[in-house]
Amino acid sequence: MDDDHAAPANFSSVAPTSSQASTTQTQNPASSVGKIPGQVIGTSLKPALVCFSHLRWDFVWQRPQHLLTRAARDFDVIFIEEPVFEVGAKPHLSVSPRLDGISVMVPRLPMGLDPTDVVAAQQLLIAECLDGLGRRRRVFWYYTPMAMAFSAHFQRDVTVYDNMDELSAFRGASPELLSLERDLLASADVVFTGGLSLYEAKRGRHANIHAFPSSIETAHFGAARRLRSERPLKSGTAGPRLGFFGVIDERLDIELLSQLAALRPGWQIDMIGPVVKIDRSSLPVRPNIAWRGSCDYAELPGLLADWDVGLMPFAINEATRYISPTKTPEFLAAGVPVVSTPITDVVKTYGRSGLVAIASTAAEFVVAIEELLVRPKAPWLDMVDRQLAAGSWDSTWDAMRTLIGTVETGEGAGLGVAPESEPGVTKSVWRQKHV
Repeated sequence: MDDDHAAPANFSSVAPTSSQASTTQTQNPASSVGKIPGQVIGTSLKPALVCFSHLRWDFVWQRPQHLLTRAARDFDVIFIEEPVFEVGAKPHLSVSPRLDGISVMVPRLPMGLDPTDVVAAQQLLIAECLDGLGRRRRVFWYYTPMAMAFSAHFQRDVTVYDNMDELSAFRGASPELLSLERDLLASADVVFTGGLSLYEAKRGRHANIHAFPSSIETAHFGAARRLRSERPLKSGTAGPRLGFFGVIDERLDIELLSQLAALRPGWQIDMIGPVVKIDRSSLPVRPNIAWRGSCDYAELPGLLADWDVGLMPFAINEATRYISPTKTPEFLAAGVPVVSTPITDVVKTYGRSGLVAIASTAAEFVVAIEELLVRPKAPWLDMVDRQLAAGSWDSTWDAMRTLIGTVETGEGAGLGVAPESEPGVTKSVWRQKHV
């Protein structure tokens, strides 16, 4: 499934205690533990794109997956996640090849390491990984500035910062993040932002920065329209079904949702997505709210086909200040009218043109939903289709690839290769301590 830029897996460079050990595991059964990506990929002549991400590949299907599966047409893509800490583990990489041409790599480290050793361990493992790629050209693609702590000194030909979120505003953000982002902006050749608001906030900090808001796989989500037309009409006594899909965390206004359910107990509300960084006991328990957990990206069109109105009840706080929800165009492509709280990018791109209804309170949500339920749909769908025709993930990747190409040919900003630097702990000392 897709989400509006899910929260990071683990910002901290400190290893967790045994009670905090990560339960995240690579979901692909064809895992090659200990093999470096060069061995998994083989003798490809493609350049390598090495992505450093705070998000797990198997968590939710969103911006990184949309872009990097397309990048795999031109590059051998190595997706490096944050480390997993395990009791008694010997430091190694687990590499899991994907059918779409991505190699997902997870550093697995012993619990109890101090922050300096966590950085040094990743430096050593990533160095071995890069050695396996040979001398082909390398693009480093960053989603998290935290990776600069262990990767800044490695040679690369192009540095890309795909700034999809203002991570410093998220719950649990490391105090080091802002300083490491300054280093990343100083070394990046090209910067992309995940929305217009984020672009406006960062445009003065880099000379080669470009806004690429959320795109859409129109055919995938458009299948919901066909599925809806094939299903029997609801009975006149059945209430409307409303829905949300995405990560459920501090960016969601739980109280607004609870109030909406209380105001209209005959309306069914489906909430689809993993719950992270908030206590599950804080979620409202009402007969007309169903917390359904995660689902596969391929299942979303079928679920959206059952919904009369989509909900985007985001809280208005620092964590949502710069978001550009991917689900907005996905709801629209599925032919599902949407009500959203006044998220800046949603208001500017979709609200002012009447494609999305904007409401701030539960009472306003009720009014907006009731209006959408009786509004003629055909004129709205015509407006939606004209809007969505302007953007797709294919066209977004093509534009990004062109900008990367101008750097590679010397037509853009200079190559952002950071100077060589000594790691905090040398490889030989680290090996003596932990291998």
